[in-house]
This record gives sequence, structure tokens and C-alpha cells, in this order.
Amino acid sequence: MSIDKAGSPLTASENIVPDTRHGVILYVEDVNLSFDGFKALNNLNLYINDGELRCLIGANGAGKTTLMDVITGKIRPDTGKVNFGQKVDLLQLDESEIARAGIGRKFQKPTVFEELSVFENIELSLTGDKGIWTTLFHKLSGEQKDRIGEILYTIGLVAECHYPAGRLSHGQKQWLEIGMLLAAKPRVLLVDEHVAGMTGQETERTAELLTSLAGEHSVVVVDHDVAFLRHIVPKVAVFHQSAEYAEGALTEVPTHPVLIRSYLGYELT
Repeated sequence: MSIDKAGSPLTASENIVPDTRHGVILYVEDVNLSFDGFKALNNLNLYINDGELRCLIGANGAGKTTLMDVITGKIRPDTGKVNFGQKVDLLQLDESEIARAGIGRKFQKPTVFEELSVFENIELSLTGDKGIWTTLFHKLSGEQKDRIGEILYTIGLVAECHYPAGRLSHGQKQWLEIGMLLAAKPRVLLVDEHVAGMTGQETERTAELLTSLAGEHSVVVVDHDVAFLRHIVPKVAVFHQSAEYAEGALTEVPTHPVLIRSYLGYELT
């Protein structure tokens, strides 16, 4: 059993509803983390609003993926606070509890069950009892079938719903994994460098998909592809030396030479 910031017990199966009365769903405050003397996160402060689409950019080693590791409970920081809404202390929850609380993470390499159909992949990801007997003998309700249909429409794979996932293109597998996350009804989606290897058309479709998810979900995207970020046009946070260096719209990021060369890869005009 874990304890939230207010001192209330949180069971592993509890449906946690974050307090977002101030508009913020993720609070990262004064977070520090070192590995063998290397400062991976340095007094990091970051706030993600409820329903916001935010991109994190920065050179390799700047701390972006490490931040996601901290938010999802994979790594514990040395000091600092990480809250889901105002009251839920994520540092008191383990990885599975954080996922059930409503924070989903999409890694760079898609992890789908290639022998199962697209429909079955999403079915396995639905919230609810995941015991072995339930999985073997459970029959989908009409509401669950409708939910899967909605997800298939959202990710653009209605026509492929009965295909084995292994037949999908790289980009389609990425969309399927996003659909699998959506089946768990997350409030926050963390998406880590997932457009690498996509065609131009798939990249544009991915930008449209993530933009459509904002509002109902808070979406945090880590990426180096500036062309992709231009499609989304969200608020950008630039990481430098393990801390947030600047934030704003992509064209408003300060024209610091280090940022232009190392992060943005083009001259701002």
C-alpha cells in the first residue's frame, strides 16, 4: 500500500483521480538525480497542464528520457517532488500503480503482440481484471466493443482491425501501441521519440493523431525531429545540461547558438 501526499492510503486497484483545480496535472519540482557523479537531472522544474500537448527537445544526455523514467517510477530521484495533480505523490507509488493511476508511456520501439490481431492487441489492453481465467473466458460487452471501435477509428486502423499486428508497417505499429495505451484510459501520455523510421506520410498522420488526443489527455512528446514538431506546433520545453533551459512556442525559443546547433538543427527566422 502506498500513501499520497495528503496522507491517504492508495491501494493498487484504486481509481486515482488527480486534483487539477489549478489546471496542472504534472508537477516536477526541484528534482535532482545523479549517477556515479553525473548529474542526470539538475534542479529540474516542469509543469504540464491538464489536456496540454507539450514537446521536450534537447541533445542526448540532456535528461528528457530520464525525466520520463522518474515520472513513471522506473527511477527514483535523489531529491525533489513529482506529483500527479496536487495531491498524489508519484514518488510513493511503484511503476504498476502509476500506470493504473492514469500515466501511460510509449517507448521508441513499438511492443505489440505480432501474432495477435490489431483488435486483440487492444482488447488485451482494456482496463479491468487481467487475471488468467478472466483473460481466457471473458466475453466482451457491447460497451467494450464500442470502446475498441472508437480506438481503432482514432488511430486509423479500422480496415486493419483483423490483420495480425505483424503485418502492419512500422508507423501503423506505433499507432497500434498508442491505441493500446488509450485502452487503459490514461490521463497523461508520455511518448518517447516514436517517429524515427516513419515515412513522411506516417509522420504527418502521427502529428495529427497526437494533436487530436490533446484536451482529453495531456500528451508529452520527446523528439528530435523538428519537422515533426512543426506539424504539432505545441509549447516546447528545451532541455540543456539536465535542466529545463527555455520554453515557449517553437519559433519563440531563444536563438542561443547552442540551442540552434545542438537541438533545433536549423536557423530560426
